[in-house]
Amino acid sequence: QVQLVESGGGLVQAGGSLRLSCAASGRAFSNYAMGWFRQAPGREREFVAAISRTAPRILYADSVKGRFTISRDNAKNTVYLQMNSLKPEDTAVYYCAAAATNTIATIRDEYDFWGQGTQVTVSS
Repeated sequence: QVQLVESGGGLVQAGGSLRLSCAASGRAFSNYAMGWFRQAPGREREFVAAISRTAPRILYADSVKGRFTISRDNAKNTVYLQMNSLKPEDTAVYYCAAAATNTIATIRDEYDFWGQGTQVTVSS
């Protein structure tokens, strides 16, 4: 089992920045690829960003490319999502997830463990 706890969400004006953190406990964090997803009201949960276990490969959704940065610190068992130039359409609950894969995962069903989510609201 891996337990994931997100933090760092909140209310920000358009153009602002937030940094989300996801702290992991349980099995070795470095064994998991990590990802961020988001879900807006009435919409499906969608992929945002993913990072592989080590020597990291990174992928982003087109909608956040150039604005968001995913990173991980295996020594701190934490994955981050730096979000810059936020837009109202970024408003959603953001979830981190862990996937027991040697590569990188962008599909929701590839992920084995999920956090409880943190709300991000971007006002116009």
